[in-house]
Order: sequence, then C-alpha cells, then structure tokens
Amino acid sequence: MSKNKVKIGLVGFGVVGSGVAKILLENADSIEKRTGIHLELSRIVDLDTTSKRPVEVPKGILNDDLDALLNDDSIQIVAELVGGTTVAKDIQLKILRSGKHVVTANKALLAKHGNELYAEAKKNNRCIAFEASCCGGIPIVSAIRTGLAANNISAIYGIVNGTCNYILSSMTSNDEDFAVALKQAQEKGYAEADPTLDINGGDSAHKLAILAAMAFGYDISLDNIFIEGIEDISIDDIRYGKEMGYALKLLAIGERNDSGKISLRVHPSFIGLSSPLARVDGPFNAVSIFGHAVGQTMYYGRGAGMMPTASAVVADIIEVAMGNSMALFNSQKTDPLDSSLDSIDNLICRFYIRLMVTDAPGTFAMIGKILADHDISISGILQHEAHDENNTVPAIITTHPNRQANVTKALADMEKLDAVQSKPFCIRIVDVPEDRIDD
Repeated sequence: MSKNKVKIGLVGFGVVGSGVAKILLENADSIEKRTGIHLELSRIVDLDTTSKRPVEVPKGILNDDLDALLNDDSIQIVAELVGGTTVAKDIQLKILRSGKHVVTANKALLAKHGNELYAEAKKNNRCIAFEASCCGGIPIVSAIRTGLAANNISAIYGIVNGTCNYILSSMTSNDEDFAVALKQAQEKGYAEADPTLDINGGDSAHKLAILAAMAFGYDISLDNIFIEGIEDISIDDIRYGKEMGYALKLLAIGERNDSGKISLRVHPSFIGLSSPLARVDGPFNAVSIFGHAVGQTMYYGRGAGMMPTASAVVADIIEVAMGNSMALFNSQKTDPLDSSLDSIDNLICRFYIRLMVTDAPGTFAMIGKILADHDISISGILQHEAHDENNTVPAIITTHPNRQANVTKALADMEKLDAVQSKPFCIRIVDVPEDRIDD
C-alpha cells in the first residue's frame, strides 16, 4: 500500500459518515504530517444524495451508485457506516470481495456475524478494522490489541452505553423518574426515538462480545452473555442505593476466574461511591481493564456522537493505510468458548433486594426464613414507615456474598408469599477489584 496517497470510499453519509468526511477533508494535511500518508476521500455512497449535511463535499464525490465504488480499483479502504445487520452485512461482503479493506463502527453486525465477515476478509487477504464499534472515541480496541498485548487480562468492567449512563446519572442527580430521564436523553440526542436496544442492555452486550473476544481469546456470541437492562429501575432504587453509599450503573463485565472460566454479563450494578466508575456521569463511557502485569488501567471519554465516533473511524483508516491493522487482523486467533463459559448461576456477589410488603407482624420472619432456607445471610435491612393506604411498604434487604442460583430460588419463593405485593426486584452489588499487580 502506498505511503503517499490512499484513496478512501465511504458508504453511509449520515451523522457519523458526515463526521468522517469532515475530518478527512479538513485534516488531511495534519494527518499527512503525522503519518506520512495523504488520505483522499474519493467516493461517498448514500441513497440520500440531496439532504444538507454539516460538511460540504466536492462535486461528483456523492452518489447512490455502490457498484461504481466497488469497481473503482483505486479505492483501497472503504468505511461502512450504514448500520444494521442485514444490508450492512451484504455491503461489507461486497467490499471485501472487491479487494478493499473495511472499516466499520457497526458493533451489532460484528457481534452477530463477525466470524463470517472475518473469514471472508481472510479469504480475500483483506482486513476489517472496528475501533469505532466500541465506546465511540475511546481507543479501547487498540488498547486491548496492542497496548495490553503483553498481559493476561483477567477482567473488564465497563460503562459502555452513554444512553443508559445519562439516564441513571440524571435519575441520581435530579431525583427524576426513569421516564422523565429517558425523555430528556431523547431531547438532547443521547437516546434514539426507539431506545430499546440501549436500555435493555443489548447495545452493551454487543460491545462486550467484541471486547471480550479480544481480551480473552475466544469466539463469543450474544448467546454467551447474560443480559439485563435498566428499564425496570425505580427512582426508589436510586434513592436507597445513595442512602447505602452506592451508585447505580449499567455495567458490562467480563471476568476470567482462577480456574479459567469466563463470565460474561451485562446488568445494573450498585458500586461503591469510591470506585472511579461511580464518578462517570452523563453520556460518558469508561472501561477498566485488569492485566497481570500492568494492574488496572482505565479508559474514559465520549462514547458516542458524530465527531468522537468519526475520530475512531479515521484512526482505523490510518491504521489500515499504514498496514498495522492487516498485521493484527491476520495474527489474532480465537478458540471456541464452549466449556470455558461460566453460568450466571455460579456468580457469587452481594445482592440488593427490594420488596413491596404488607406492614404486618411476621412478614420479615417469613422472608428471613426463606433466605435462611437458601443459605443466604442478610447484611442489612432498610425500611421506612408505611404511608400507603394499603399499609404496604418497601423493604430493602442486602445480602452477604452468595450464589446467584440461591438468590434466584429465594426470590421465586418470596413472590409466593401473600405479604409480598409485587414481584421482588434484585440488583447485584459489584465490588470492582482494587488495583493490584501480581508478583
């Protein structure tokens, strides 16, 4: 590949695509000074060729003819920024078969069809670069692939969805209900009109699948990840958590235990206020990674948006143009996860349990008996006086560390009690490890 001029194609001219075009057109000279490579935006393909964008492109660059781009042998790298898992997949396959490298921000596509696309890339002696697929402008992919390559990674703890983090931060800071915080997120552009994939944990799981595959060296699918979203979080949970000294975050967690088992999960988590992750507010993302040699490293920044994501896309284009991504792509190997996957039932942690119960003699005795029957020890109880006309009151229980399977059975038994007025709600209390370096 020429170290002088590299021609770039762009498929998808929406928000991120506009940002990529803006950087390539306005920063080409400064990029060339730092890298020795001149990136030339040669073609842009989009079905919409008339809408005004926040960047002006030279005449003749923008059209709706994908075949013209595919048949242009002078174009060496194409950024696919269409989104989705159907049309985008077909486009990436066509790009690879035309002999061009792919740069993408499409985490859902990689999480669902990554292995098929990677195989096609290798078949055509091309690579797929995907820094922008995880955490926007944070260079987390390159950190794992190169910066931490000397380490055996034992754990990833990440706030990787800005929408959820904004909602939970707003609920915490402004004492707002979930629906109010979500509406504000949508008004400010932090949440989609249909926020389902964000708030149900799916988006975070896509990113965890990509990051964990690199960190642990396994083929990981969404089926391997336990997923629980924030849609059932109550403002009461936020209030009680604050009262007990916790912040509530949606965490994406990947861990390798001492026996080599891999645990992968996305769920709301109470974490101590002293944890650096507890102080990550608004639409920002942060990921803590633990390596055996380096200890704890933390990566923080804007996890979405036009320019942060475009920055990561252009960074990938530069890496591909310099030949670095091709070398990494060819060298990375993964193994089947299979028996190395640990079940969520085996998770051991502390738990927060919220119950709506009848304020009557004997209620806590029955709840305590169920917990005891499942070998669950109570670490704390919080109950305020009942002011409900039905004499119901929220009761908050925190437990000592126990297995998820035991807690799941206990919750099912509690729900059967006449004194429990609604389905018990549970949040895991996560102790993010302290920084440590193995000798």
